[in-house]
Amino acid sequence: MPFVETAQKVTIHYEDEGSGFPLVFVHGWAMSGKVWAFQKPLADHFRLITLDLRGHGKSSAAPGYAFSDFAADLAALFDRLGLERAALVGWSLGAQVALEAVPLLEDRVAALVLVAGTPKFTTADGWPHGLPPHEARGLGLRLKRAYDATLGDFFRQMFAEGELSHDQYQRIVREIVIPRHLPDPGAVQACLVTLAGGDHRNLLPAIAAPTLVIHGDRDAICSPSAGRYLAEGIPGARFLSLEGTGHAPFLSQPERFNQELSRFLTEVIDRD
Repeated sequence: MPFVETAQKVTIHYEDEGSGFPLVFVHGWAMSGKVWAFQKPLADHFRLITLDLRGHGKSSAAPGYAFSDFAADLAALFDRLGLERAALVGWSLGAQVALEAVPLLEDRVAALVLVAGTPKFTTADGWPHGLPPHEARGLGLRLKRAYDATLGDFFRQMFAEGELSHDQYQRIVREIVIPRHLPDPGAVQACLVTLAGGDHRNLLPAIAAPTLVIHGDRDAICSPSAGRYLAEGIPGARFLSLEGTGHAPFLSQPERFNQELSRFLTEVIDRD
C-alpha cells in the first residue's frame, strides 16, 4: 500500500495506476481518493494518481489542516513520484488545495482542472458567490451532534433533484460510499474552518498553466457564479457548464466528464 511521509511526519496514502501523462486527482471535503472511481477508464490513456488528503481516507490525522498544509503534502507527493509535468484535477475543497499548490509546484503543473470549485467558500463584503458563514458554522454544529448522518445529508446535497437515476445512485453507494473510510472527525471540523476562512482570489491572475473550469449549473454547494469567476480570473481559462448537474458531475455524468477531461488534456499534451 503506497504512502508518502511528509516533513511533518504525516503519512499520505495514494494510488497510482496506468501509464503516460500523469493526472493527480485531489478530492473534496470529507471524502477520499475513492471518489474518483468512475475516472478509472482514463487509465487506458493516462497515469492516474489519487491521494487521500491528510485526515481523510487512509492518510493519517495531522496537527494542522490549513490550505498551506495540504499544498505542502501535494508537493511532497510530486517529489516522491518524481513528477516534473503533471495535470492537477481538484474538486471542491481540492480545487482550492490545487490553487494553493500552484505557486509551490510552478511549471510542474502542466494543466489545471478545477471541478465545482470556488476561490472563496463563504460570502464576504464584495463576494456574493459563496455560502453564508452561518451555514458553515451550522454544519459544524450538526457534525458534533450526529456525525454520520450529517455527512450522509451533505453527500446527498451534492446532487440536484432528478440528477441521478435509482441505478446511478445505487452504483455510487456501492462503489464509492460503502468502500470509503470515514474521515477523522477532528480533521473534518478543522477543514470546515479552513474552508470558511480561505480566500484564493489573489492567486488567480498569476496562474500560467492551461486551465479548465468544470461546473454543474445546479450546484447548490459551490455556486456556478464562483466557477465563472475562476474562469474569468485565470488568464486563458475555459469554462464548461454541465447542464442539470450539481456538485459532483464526475459522479453523475462520468462518461461526459471523462471525455471532456481527456479532450482538454490531449490538447495540452499536443501543445507541449
